Amino acid sequence: MGRVGGFRSPSNRARYDAVYDEGLRALPEPAAVHDVPTSFGTVRVYRFGAGDDPLVLLPGRCGTSILFRTHLPRLARRHRVHTVDLLGEPGRSEQTASIRDAEDQARWLDETLAGLGLDTAHLLGVSSGGWLAANLAIRRPARVLSVTLADPVATFAPLPPALVLRAIPVGLPYVSSWARPRFLAWITGADPADAVEGRLVSAGFQHFRIALPRPVPFTGEQLRGIGAPVLALIGGRSVVHDPRRAVARARELLRHGEAELWPDAAHAMAADEVTERTLRFLSGG
Repeated sequence: MGRVGGFRSPSNRARYDAVYDEGLRALPEPAAVHDVPTSFGTVRVYRFGAGDDPLVLLPGRCGTSILFRTHLPRLARRHRVHTVDLLGEPGRSEQTASIRDAEDQARWLDETLAGLGLDTAHLLGVSSGGWLAANLAIRRPARVLSVTLADPVATFAPLPPALVLRAIPVGLPYVSSWARPRFLAWITGADPADAVEGRLVSAGFQHFRIALPRPVPFTGEQLRGIGAPVLALIGGRSVVHDPRRAVARARELLRHGEAELWPDAAHAMAADEVTERTLRFLSGG
């Protein structure tokens, strides 16, 4: 079976759920809630809006569907939006089998979309969710209509060693209480306590033990092989990669891609700006 992610204890889950429920109350009322069975566990998906054009939102690490709180009102006016709590991470999805590699990551997401009845869909992925979106476009191209990537990790440039080193104290029990908020503020450029999304990400790191493979950067051949249109948005102040290297590689390798460097943006890009650019991209503008 291998390792699976899970909450550290029932009390850890209860404390996490209190923050998750706070975030859920801040979302628009979903049109439907789905628990989709896959080979690796059950995936929680919320649906918003009633349009015919499906758009699937994939959050960053520990972000859950709550990450898209401020994106949803505008996106759901134009699209049938599905937000995914990623399998193997904190949230309402429940992992039951080990996710070993990029192929497993593509498989559970592909099975999720199939379970939702989505033969094809547009994808919007943020941070590690961007890596998942690109991975699906590479490994299950028939499922993907387009891909929008908001500062995706390990996609066009590798994770810097400094990032990996600074992440280590976040998981240590005796120092994580002060290391975690400092690390998240350094990553996102904002105090995680300022919004429910940040508090939920922090609670996820605190209360959940993740057992997922580290995202492996894609080869040039894989990126050149993506047939779907791609919009890559790279934050000029991002610390999860070398921004200029990432945007240069995206421009070089994506056959049907647009890559933009947003000089003043940190890794956590402004939701309004990402939403506006995504809508223009999906409408062909």
